[in-house]
Amino acid sequence: MVYTINEIFSITRGTLLKVSHTGGISKLLLDSRKLSNAYETLFIAIKGKRNDGHSYIEELYKKGVRNFIVEHSPNLILFPDANFIQVKDSIVAMQQIAAFHRQRFKYPVVGITGSNGKTIVKEWLYQLLNTTCHVVKSPKSYNSQIGVPLSVWNMSEQHEIGVFEAGISQPNEMDKLERILKPNVGIFTNIGQAHDSGFLNIRQKINEKLQLFAFSEYVVYCHDHSELNNAILNFKAKIVNDDSDNRFKLFSWSMQESSEANLKITKVIRNNGFTQIEGHYQGTSSFIEIPFTDQASIENAINCWAALIVLNKVNAAVIQQFKHLSAVSMRLELKEGNNNCSLINDSYSNDISSLIIAIEFLQQQQLKPKKTLILSDILESGKNEFELYEEVVAIIQRFKIAKFIGIGKSLKRQQKQFEPLENIELFFYEDTASFLSTHPFDTFQDEAILLKGARVYAFERISALFEKKAHETVLEVNLSAINHNLAIYRKQLPTKTKVMAMVKAFSYGSGSYEIAKQLENNQIDYLAVAYADEGVELRQAGITTPIMVMCPERNSFDTIIKNNLEPEIYSIEILQELLNQIELYYTESVHLPIRIHLELETGMNRLGFDVHQLEALANILQTHASQIKVASIFSHLAASESADFDAFTKEQIARFESMSSFILQHCPYPVLRHILNSGGIVRHPEAVYDMVRLGIGLYGSDSSNKIQNELEVVSTLKSTILQIKEISPNDTVGYSRKGQLKTGSKIATIGLGYADGLHRKLGNGVGKMELHGQLVAIVGSICMDMCMLDISNIPNAKVGDEVVVFGKNPSIQQLAEWEGTIPYEILTNISKRVKRVYFEE
Repeated sequence: MVYTINEIFSITRGTLLKVSHTGGISKLLLDSRKLSNAYETLFIAIKGKRNDGHSYIEELYKKGVRNFIVEHSPNLILFPDANFIQVKDSIVAMQQIAAFHRQRFKYPVVGITGSNGKTIVKEWLYQLLNTTCHVVKSPKSYNSQIGVPLSVWNMSEQHEIGVFEAGISQPNEMDKLERILKPNVGIFTNIGQAHDSGFLNIRQKINEKLQLFAFSEYVVYCHDHSELNNAILNFKAKIVNDDSDNRFKLFSWSMQESSEANLKITKVIRNNGFTQIEGHYQGTSSFIEIPFTDQASIENAINCWAALIVLNKVNAAVIQQFKHLSAVSMRLELKEGNNNCSLINDSYSNDISSLIIAIEFLQQQQLKPKKTLILSDILESGKNEFELYEEVVAIIQRFKIAKFIGIGKSLKRQQKQFEPLENIELFFYEDTASFLSTHPFDTFQDEAILLKGARVYAFERISALFEKKAHETVLEVNLSAINHNLAIYRKQLPTKTKVMAMVKAFSYGSGSYEIAKQLENNQIDYLAVAYADEGVELRQAGITTPIMVMCPERNSFDTIIKNNLEPEIYSIEILQELLNQIELYYTESVHLPIRIHLELETGMNRLGFDVHQLEALANILQTHASQIKVASIFSHLAASESADFDAFTKEQIARFESMSSFILQHCPYPVLRHILNSGGIVRHPEAVYDMVRLGIGLYGSDSSNKIQNELEVVSTLKSTILQIKEISPNDTVGYSRKGQLKTGSKIATIGLGYADGLHRKLGNGVGKMELHGQLVAIVGSICMDMCMLDISNIPNAKVGDEVVVFGKNPSIQQLAEWEGTIPYEILTNISKRVKRVYFEE
């Protein structure tokens, strides 16, 4: 649907500052990096604590955007051909637009909330319904105050049902989402501890979530959750006046025989990876079968079954579809591929909305300039085939895809639509088998490749060919957790405080470019590396954020200057070496003045200027002001995380204040000061200064242990079982026969050893790993490429099963405690032969 600027003005009730453009509006944009169709885009400038959307108006105008919602008026003279609406709150305006858009459609809308399972229930309902009707759903986990409006904006006349999720983290949020979604049917999945900190107690959290269903006709939930059941009954009593009030009718399900639930689950039979669930409803027994055996999946499937009964959508085709439910991957994975390619596999769903999200993720990976899209037919879209692929062609053109491979009969039929595209390689195949058997795979070189296919096209076969054959051990890096942890630390800081992120030592083992790019996308102020070659690698990969080099070597200054890096200067000698390089080679250089960072010695006794050197330093700075400029002054705290050394930390801070103030007197320009690291940010807020340095905290480890529960795990090290052996009581395991077991045992050999970074101290029962949700001990000495686990208590273990070395359980902190070291050492010791897999949830 297309709206005019006057319609948007009427919906938001703002102030129409300027009308100069007559084009229609079909797209909402909040993030300037995700611009696709400028001509039909409405940019909504949102002012956050650390980033202001108004700063990007000029850039977007130059790119062709002509419609803007703002909170404060820009200089309108600069935008002669644009439309501007001013509102008090841009987020509220967006919600008003989405609410108006929702009211234009009369088909049923399902709203889903709860602590866990929202996204899976939504995706499974989509999988169950989309074979018989046209469904619109939330992309990924779009369930917030911003995500819900963007999801609802995707509703169109071609759809027959909407399925959306909604989540909150504090009171007074859900009623806003209710006004947008207006769900006819509600599903309350469960209640747990997620976001507990935002509420007084669990009852308040349930009541807040129930606001989503205040005007719904039906509410689906599990009767067995007593706290939830009681809260729902009380909520209904408050809002429903009498029997004539045709809303908030309850449809519950239960596994308890004595329950009064509508759908009673009478049998749950697990067998060979499948679960048969038998239920009794209105005097009739029936069953569904799902390809999962875990309890969470069983509950999610029953929630779907109950919702389908309420929607009157239960039929033979839907019941059969339960057998084919697929695991929901809520993340976009970036993997290393053959021939220097990068691979993004996003083939769990395939529709226009998820295609755009995946291409935006592809566009952000700037390491490979050539972008390739391999796309299957888009099934059950509800759109005319010609119009559907006309839209796909426009997306390809918008995002400047260099190579397009279409797989499927519909794409093959619509091939002529793609042929007018310029500067693009085009290939079309009727099915996946044809592509695999005839396409020359050696032609893929130095490309970022996006696989986007419907499940029936089995794109996992394509992925297997592209993926670089690597060690079975992988380090999974959650880029969304990086975003989350950065936000947690930013919450500890005053709004204007800058953040320098440590990406040295291969970003603490997580991968330098990928982490740096994620941080750059989050408007990080500075990056820090240890050595010049690390900074050069980031510059060559397209990172433009300022980079400080913490350990510049005397022979690296030429490299530092040429790559616009900023050296740390910690002594008169190293400063003089830099000045000598400048005078020899850069007297007329455009690089001048070189930005430098001064380290002061306040008690760490490692690197830095001592007090007695400050006067000589100040003289050099003044004499060579045209050649060097101080970007920042900093020092290192020796024990910021420990209360035992708070007195010493305060001494360091006092020395830094005195020493840095002296230098500032000799710098006639603004200079940043910083002394706090991750632990200091949490424990010593009085010393924030202008910038802080965020290191291990960014990667999910709080050295102060004050906010550890708020941080998310970034890195998970996994391996697989190579072989399983039965060991008799007299046998030993591993080198030097150190693995001695008193009773007969079952031993699993894992493809992970000290060459991968697993320290030998963890052998002989010291360390443990997770298998099937249980911790199992390492047996015997750790070998170079392997180690052995005692899995006697895991009866169902088999070759190929996944083993977690560290992640959520055991945590990296627990592993460090077993090893007698710190998380830093564990992360940085992970070998580069261990494949890194990056994903975004």
